[in-house]
Amino acid sequence: MYPISLQLAAFVAKTESFTSDDSTVTGLRQNYDRMCRAFTPPQPEALQVSDFFLGAVGVRSYLPSAPTPSQGWPCLLYMHGGGWAVGGLDSHDFICFELANALQVLIIAIDYRLAPEHPFPAAYEDCRAVWQAIQAGQGPHTINRQRLVVMGDSAGGNLAAALCLGLRDDGLPLPQAQVLIYPGLGGAADLPSRRDCRHAPLLSTADTDCYLALYLRGAGKPSAYAMPLLAERFSDLPKALIAVAQFDPLRDDGMVYAERLQAAGVEAVLYPGKGLVHGCLRARGQAPEVDQLYDYMLGYLRRGWLTQV
Repeated sequence: MYPISLQLAAFVAKTESFTSDDSTVTGLRQNYDRMCRAFTPPQPEALQVSDFFLGAVGVRSYLPSAPTPSQGWPCLLYMHGGGWAVGGLDSHDFICFELANALQVLIIAIDYRLAPEHPFPAAYEDCRAVWQAIQAGQGPHTINRQRLVVMGDSAGGNLAAALCLGLRDDGLPLPQAQVLIYPGLGGAADLPSRRDCRHAPLLSTADTDCYLALYLRGAGKPSAYAMPLLAERFSDLPKALIAVAQFDPLRDDGMVYAERLQAAGVEAVLYPGKGLVHGCLRARGQAPEVDQLYDYMLGYLRRGWLTQV
């Protein structure tokens, strides 16, 4: 039904082999963690990895072995995916290793609180708390606050976009860029991708509805900080790279967000993700179309704000 490559199909099959009959939240988390471990490479020897707290929120830093730059480390703040309900610091070691090693910058990943125990706005508030702690100069690393980027995949992309909206609305310092990988941004239920990709590999439309319901549990009227596409304006936001996956019910969320940023005069690049599926970042080195996504993403960051002197 979805014409993906043989290599990506093999990745999908391996991922689906971790499917469990335990549909409780605890079971989902344990199964997700097992799957993530299967796709996590060894830690590069040149990286120093440390866990600590910023703004009372758990974080993990990935520090290259190079000397600290004279103006402090360029820093990428990473928010993991997992439907706001699964995942944590270990689940996204795979991409944080890659980003730190390839870009030679400091990566800080956020261990935000998870739904349904901690529904919106808990995760959003945790990401804001970490951002504010960095702005206040807290933590063991010297950070160049003029070279900060926020990034996230799936639910993490939602949190990165929401953080930018909240900081803008409150007149606070903004990151230099936002990088969102197949983000869920609260798009309308009748978007074409919700219909065309309702049974897509690794994430169905029903899955997206379930995760969003867990995240919004107990919330009143949805906020733009929970569903960024509800924002009334999209001007004065950081430049953006939005990468979507062709066979993903969330595809049109990213496309609409890019269109609204561009219409508001914000520089936004849309990567169309031809042949990709949701969650494919873990197929690094296994499918050439995923390697192309990484190459584009890393090139975007190198050209722009992180490694520019």
